[in-house]
Amino acid sequence: MPQEYTATDTRTGLKVTIHGEFPPDKDDRIRIAATSNLFTKLMATVLATENSTERRALFRSLELALEWADAAARQDMPEMNAILQRFLAEHGITQEQMQDIIRQFQEGQGPDGFPPVGPGEP
Repeated sequence: MPQEYTATDTRTGLKVTIHGEFPPDKDDRIRIAATSNLFTKLMATVLATENSTERRALFRSLELALEWADAAARQDMPEMNAILQRFLAEHGITQEQMQDIIRQFQEGQGPDGFPPVGPGEP
């Protein structure tokens, strides 16, 4: 029997309903709710963006992020790489710039000349 979960953005009132067969495990249902709430919040933020050019760019970034997440869930590394390359190209970052950033990190400094910040550091 199909089930349904509706997520509502409290700032805008936007509602997104997910309908389908959900796993019975409580932890899975918590993740369905959390992911649905996050998607709804993201969509509401994008839709609330008044500048249409900026809004379309946010939509495109969100689409690419979701495409990448889908490829990651399927463990499709070539597709993940292709999506990342499209994202970087759409944001004007060349392959050479990325290689330079990687080289700087490997040499122990971030792209701004400072040491890279590790997890949990400011």
